[in-house]
Amino acid sequence: MQLNDHVPVDHRLSQVYRFGAGLMGLILVVFGILGLLNHVSFLNQAGERVAGLNSNGALSSISIGVGALLFVGMVIGGNFASTLNICVGAAFLISGFVNLALLDTDSNLLAFKMSNVLFSFGVGLLLLFFGMYGRVTGGLPHDNPYWRQRHPDREGLPVACGVRCGASQGAGSAS
Repeated sequence: MQLNDHVPVDHRLSQVYRFGAGLMGLILVVFGILGLLNHVSFLNQAGERVAGLNSNGALSSISIGVGALLFVGMVIGGNFASTLNICVGAAFLISGFVNLALLDTDSNLLAFKMSNVLFSFGVGLLLLFFGMYGRVTGGLPHDNPYWRQRHPDREGLPVACGVRCGASQGAGSAS
C-alpha cells in the first residue's frame, strides 16, 4: 500500500495543494506570456527584462509549460497536486543551483540573471511548502490521514484523546 492511496481526494488538505499549484501556475504562465510578447529570440543569452526578471523565448516557453502542468495539478487536486508541488518545487531548487553555476557563461541558454536564480529558489520553496503542508511533520494531528497511515496500530484511539490516552489507559487506577 502506498501513502497516497489513503488520503481522500476531498480531504481539506487538498485545498492547500490546489491553491499552491494554481497560484504558482498562474505566476509562471503570466511570466511566460509576457516574455513571449517581447519577441526575444528563443536562445538569446542576453534576454529581455520581464516583470523584473530576465527572459528569452526558451525560458518563456518552459515557464508556460510548467505553469500549465501546475494548472493540471490544481484541477486534479488531492495527492497528485501535493506530489506534483513537491516534485516541481524540488526541480525549481535544482534549477536555481544549476543556473547559479551557469551565470555569466556561454552555457546560460535560458538568459538567467541573479534575480532569476532568487525567483527560482523562492518558487521552489513555496511549492515545497504547499506540497508538504499537512503531510510532513512530526506533530500531525491524529485525525490527519497521513498520521493514520503511519500509525495503523492506533486506528481505534479516540481522535481527541490521541496517543497519551491510549498509553495511559492501562496505567494504574490506584489513585
